[in-house]
Amino acid sequence: MTMSSNEATRRQVLARTGALGAGIAFTGALSELFAGTAAAQSLGHTGYGPLVPDPDGLLDLPRGFRYRVLSREGDRLRSGEGPVPSNHDGMSAFPARSGGVHLVRNHENRADGRVPVPTVEGLTYDAEGKGGCTALTLDSRNRVLSERVAIAGTAVNCAGGPTPWHTWLTCEETEDKAGTNGYTKDHGFIFEVDPADPHRTGAVPLTAMGRFQHEAIAVDPRRGVVYETEDAFERPFGLFYRFLPRKPLGGRGSLRAGGRLQAMRVPGVPDLSSIQETGAAFDGVEWVDVPDPLAAGTPIRFQDFGRGGITHAQKLEGCYWGGECVYFVSSFAHSDEGSAADHYGQIWRYDPERRRLTLVIVFGPDTDVQLPGESPDNICLAPSGGLMVCEDGGGAQHVFGVTRRGEVYAMARGAQNIGTPQEPEWGEFAGVTFSPDGDTMYVNCYTPGTTFAVTGPWRR
Repeated sequence: MTMSSNEATRRQVLARTGALGAGIAFTGALSELFAGTAAAQSLGHTGYGPLVPDPDGLLDLPRGFRYRVLSREGDRLRSGEGPVPSNHDGMSAFPARSGGVHLVRNHENRADGRVPVPTVEGLTYDAEGKGGCTALTLDSRNRVLSERVAIAGTAVNCAGGPTPWHTWLTCEETEDKAGTNGYTKDHGFIFEVDPADPHRTGAVPLTAMGRFQHEAIAVDPRRGVVYETEDAFERPFGLFYRFLPRKPLGGRGSLRAGGRLQAMRVPGVPDLSSIQETGAAFDGVEWVDVPDPLAAGTPIRFQDFGRGGITHAQKLEGCYWGGECVYFVSSFAHSDEGSAADHYGQIWRYDPERRRLTLVIVFGPDTDVQLPGESPDNICLAPSGGLMVCEDGGGAQHVFGVTRRGEVYAMARGAQNIGTPQEPEWGEFAGVTFSPDGDTMYVNCYTPGTTFAVTGPWRR
């Protein structure tokens, strides 16, 4: 284990968000998180002011910002294929013609999903699966031009990630096999989705990338390596993977050619939650071939990785590429559920050139201010600098912004939309992403499924 030379002088940066009862505390130097990224050149240092209550009761935003509802669960798809499915989750934005945007949106429907993704010929993997993706095409003013099924018949499509060739990799967060929950095919795969024309990618599982409870992916734009997180719900917890394609950076459809799936081993660290010091770094990270990527008999995280075992972590979720490194999130760890230690969130950075893993951010619980629940979940880099983080916890739900100096502010707050005044419930946020020009933030409310486009003075 190595520590940076200025670790002893690091100070905890604490900031309140301005939302009643909601706050978050960070330790460490956030400048590490943005080093080498385009956002580092224009990083904002403050938030956008207090949230203003929305008279329509949907989305509270800072003054000067406004939203448009693009799509809501149960409405008719513009294609006429059926209703807008439920459980809006991971999402990404891609450039379209004439300054427009393609949005690809996951639907995390399980076997009992309220509104399934409609089955469409040529786009359906398993007719008994209720998950999948829908695709929206917007003009330059965020008006919806089309909305259609992009893939159907999958299950529990949670997150995923974009490729450098402008397709979306959607991830199934399940290990259910054929015969379970009525499914006719095995599930737990990644599928590629073309946002401009989904029929060009179809519904083909990328089996070499592993069958497990996938969460998110990030692609190294120089080497073509695909990094994958696993959000396993029980011990042993999930792994952090890399996939070495036979045709790296080969474009649409190239991942079907297969490759090698490996899992990360940090020597001497069987559980990432045991690391609590921001800036802790580990050299000599190893990658071990997965014995059975299809998990035909045993889930991957249970398989025998030989001498030295393998490194696990609870609640591995968000994953993205920034600068020369890949970043991934552990949303929380609870020792009473089997983790080595407790935390309310970690962000890790892996540098493939140095084979070095670094703990960049730690969220609670040993801090003065914490989110009223768990954090973080989906994350993305904002065009004005810093991060946007979707909260994953109880109580009122927020999208939080994080500046390079560690200041945290509430960017959006959802209105109570389920339950009763005595026992309110709020739909969590998911799928935060920005338009290619950086002028619009798109974000989903999970329940009831709603997709928003948020515009305003992002570059202030």
